[in-house]
Amino acid sequence: MKNYFYFIPAFLLLLVSCQEETSEKIEIAAAANMQFPIKELTASFEEKTGIPTSVSIASSGKLTNQIKNGAPYEVFLSADMGYPEELYKKDFTAGKPKAYAFGKLVLWTTGEDAPSLNILKEEKIKHIAIGNPRLAPYGVAAKSVLKKHKLYSILKEKYVMGESITQVNQFITSNAADIGFTALAVVKSPNNRDIGKWIEIPDTSYAPIGQGTVLIKQEGKISDKAQQFYDFLFSQKARNILSNYGYSFQD
Repeated sequence: MKNYFYFIPAFLLLLVSCQEETSEKIEIAAAANMQFPIKELTASFEEKTGIPTSVSIASSGKLTNQIKNGAPYEVFLSADMGYPEELYKKDFTAGKPKAYAFGKLVLWTTGEDAPSLNILKEEKIKHIAIGNPRLAPYGVAAKSVLKKHKLYSILKEKYVMGESITQVNQFITSNAADIGFTALAVVKSPNNRDIGKWIEIPDTSYAPIGQGTVLIKQEGKISDKAQQFYDFLFSQKARNILSNYGYSFQD
């Protein structure tokens, strides 16, 4: 009996310890353009603080819908300011969104020809990958570029729409699309920097892509750990990481 008496409390202590460890994780929702830099950001944050993180990647629109439906995210890193602003107006956030970085748009191909806007009209280009403008802010930027150059309507039969930049990238790297619009952070990542050719689209062709972040209220409050990660996003260490992926900043 004595053995059982001591075993049960020990088991319960282990169970409680595991639950506490799991609950310590910061639940982060990050837009698909952050797929690669978020790994470095969270690794640096965890090394500095010892606080574990869990990251979910999807389009900004999809993540916003998940948050509205009760997803347990504590920090949201969007690819624009619009979706975080929408959540703020509906009282899902602890404050107004703030831009932690500004993204840039590129045209990327794994084909033999050099990428350009002019080549999009050529018959040999059958499929152009683009983010769905209803869900992906980089898709909004791409649409703006194409409209400005009077290409959007005449190319409409060529579009292969991805629900996120991640899916757009898959279309390009698998050759399901001949060329496509993606984020500069994608082609600068260690995974993709040696794949294909790309050109940066002049940022005068689209509205600034402010990467907005907000703290999401859970049960009407935010955790101290989530606040720490939010603050880290604006640190010089985080900026150094993001600048390596081509992001810029406006103070």
